[in-house]
Amino acid sequence: MVEGYGLGDAPADGTVLPWSTIEGWLIAARNYWVCSQRADGRPHAMPVWGLWIEGALWFSTDPTSLKARNITRAPDVVVHLESGDDVCAVEGVARAVAVTDLPVEFVAAYAAKYDISLDLSEPNFGLYAVEPCVALTWREADFPVSATRWTFD
Repeated sequence: MVEGYGLGDAPADGTVLPWSTIEGWLIAARNYWVCSQRADGRPHAMPVWGLWIEGALWFSTDPTSLKARNITRAPDVVVHLESGDDVCAVEGVARAVAVTDLPVEFVAAYAAKYDISLDLSEPNFGLYAVEPCVALTWREADFPVSATRWTFD
């Protein structure tokens, strides 16, 4: 964001949206847009179903999909929610995840959220996690007051 938009790092005094509110948006979201980079540098954006657990977005995609091939080659991604009113854009690094490394609650929480049972033994089932490096957040209703850049280690 350009400086004139007033987007600064989250102040310690809590005068902007608390991270717990942003995590609530991430948990409640049904669709997450994953933006990756094609081999020729063009952007690629596709929605996925996923879960926000343990401070990361966990999702699946066929390992031969363009999205997965992009992530394998260039793991820097942006994930954003559907809303232009309650905005959360997470910049992070996507990584492939083994079934054994999924959070314990993943399968049951996925079934509860999407009413579908996952078959983790399916060979075309790739699992990925994106942990945030930076998150840009705001509410349209009170922009730029609520606009915040969150940085993570």
